[in-house]
Amino acid sequence: MQIASFLKEAGYEAQTATLDEAEHGLTEEVLAKTDCLIWWGHMAHDAVDEEIVSRVQKHVLRGMGLVVLHSGHMSKIFMRLMGTSCDLKWREADERERLFVVDPTHPIAEGIPESFELLKEEMYGEHFDIPAPDETVFLSWFEGGNVFRSGITYKRGNGRIFYFQPGHESYPTYYNEWVQKVIINGVKWCSENRKTYPVYGNQKPFYAIEGSNEK
Repeated sequence: MQIASFLKEAGYEAQTATLDEAEHGLTEEVLAKTDCLIWWGHMAHDAVDEEIVSRVQKHVLRGMGLVVLHSGHMSKIFMRLMGTSCDLKWREADERERLFVVDPTHPIAEGIPESFELLKEEMYGEHFDIPAPDETVFLSWFEGGNVFRSGITYKRGNGRIFYFQPGHESYPTYYNEWVQKVIINGVKWCSENRKTYPVYGNQKPFYAIEGSNEK
């Protein structure tokens, strides 16, 4: 709810969808008018219906943006779009996290300081079993010594994907001004996709093909 609140304050029209709603709140009608879907999940990943996962995947490939937060790295939709286990190292120790901007030219980093600190956050550490990102925007260091690729982007079909690591449910992470700004920037970047979906299937020739028995 906090995420929807600060997105609305930033001028976005935002609504929530939860696991216990019919179709998890992600009906065809809802997704058809969604420019960007934010996905946060924890512990109940297996309870998400495969049909809904396929529906979300279809919309991402057709141009809907997807922002995946924190433990959403183990969500069915993220794992399907990545094609890997998406596993990582983790630790809950109330430790500091410092996030560094490693691609200051990226639109998601606009207005973000060179680095900022979260006083308490769950540690996520390498190796993060994901495909090589298209772009790495943020890199994190944790008080216990681990590092992590904490802000990464991908393109799948027409859709843009942004994964952002902070957001453990026990900490006030989503009240941090810089975390909010990163998510707002991520939503903006992921929403700027090509909406015209290519036509696939049998292609008629542009010009006559001599002697062709074209089917």
